[in-house]
Amino acid sequence: MTPPTEPSTSPPRRTVLLWAGLAIGLTALNLRTAVTGFTPLLEIIGRDLGYGLAMAGLLGTVPAAAFGVFGAVAPVVTGRFGLERTATAALAATALALVLRAAAPSPGALVGSTVLALAGIGAANVVIVPLVKSWFPNRLALWTSLYLILMQTGQFLAPLLAVPLADAGTWRLSVGIWAGPALLAAISWCVLAVRAPTGHHARTASATRPDRSSLLVSPTLWGLAVLFAMMSVSNYAVITWVPAILVEAGADPALGGAMVALYSSWGMLAALLVPRLTARMPRPFPIVLACGVLLVAGYLGLLLSPLVGTLVWVCALGIGVSTFPLCMTLINLRTSGPQAASATSGIVQGIGYGIACLGPVGLGLLHEATGSWTVPLLVLAATTVPGIIGGWFACRPIPIDGRTVPGTCRLR
Repeated sequence: MTPPTEPSTSPPRRTVLLWAGLAIGLTALNLRTAVTGFTPLLEIIGRDLGYGLAMAGLLGTVPAAAFGVFGAVAPVVTGRFGLERTATAALAATALALVLRAAAPSPGALVGSTVLALAGIGAANVVIVPLVKSWFPNRLALWTSLYLILMQTGQFLAPLLAVPLADAGTWRLSVGIWAGPALLAAISWCVLAVRAPTGHHARTASATRPDRSSLLVSPTLWGLAVLFAMMSVSNYAVITWVPAILVEAGADPALGGAMVALYSSWGMLAALLVPRLTARMPRPFPIVLACGVLLVAGYLGLLLSPLVGTLVWVCALGIGVSTFPLCMTLINLRTSGPQAASATSGIVQGIGYGIACLGPVGLGLLHEATGSWTVPLLVLAATTVPGIIGGWFACRPIPIDGRTVPGTCRLR
């Protein structure tokens, strides 16, 4: 699809683009804070509201499930109401839900508000991809890097601030404070939906609207879905179980938390480098292959020598999930317009997060059944095989929606 020829040099156009960049940045900051700023407080909240490990486990499973279900629904909403309006509603719902979660009087209210908050985030996860394509079609790699860096920043800062904020005030303050950034993001998209240049909504909502059934026969889409799913299984498994693996091997519990932080920090570097590399390579399959090798090395390292070389194994795992920014970049590069990107993003993330929510639970059951982490770690290592196969199809320069995608390998 030919990019729109609007007067980008005029002051109104520059102002609107700056506002769009601000809205994308604020949205990215909110994509993980409702999760990572909450999980460090589960024990504190449990003592206050009176729930146990079963409820804590349910709350830990909700994010991936909500991301999968509501991410799959988001493209249907965007096709009807537009990208900016969907983003406004999603982030406003998140802001409201975070206030309700902070005021939750019971475990049931806590779960309900958490589901609503993550429903909004699940939709925002999907729409931010086509929003980047809609507003910055000639700067896909740059803006993908920027929003992923800001997402990682929110993911990293929220858990660091969670307990200190709770100690300084209450857990309710620590949980509710993230409603502020979510509300700002919602307001930004609301203003943009009103001030968008004439014809922008029509351009992003009609001419490029795809037929979902035609997308579902694309090997490129299914390759992306499998690659994203296997990456998501690894990501949630590492965050959930690496601390337990290290503690069971004899480490201090503090080491487990530090290793999760180290693991997460690699996402910043991946967000900076991988989108640009992906955009410049006709077939970025070497990235997929390298990530697969690193994941296998990390899992085998934890299996054979969990307390010697721990830093190396965790760093290998942190770099190994760099296929996340690769997938986000390919969704835009392999589609011809924002609505095709939205539909593809919803399918890929819906499938990926849906499978990912089963990973931590299944691996925990395997550990209980076998009495060790050997089988779960071998299963995780084995997931790299379908991930690499999916990556082979995803990385081929073949459009998902059957339309020509101009300049896919030369986008900055």
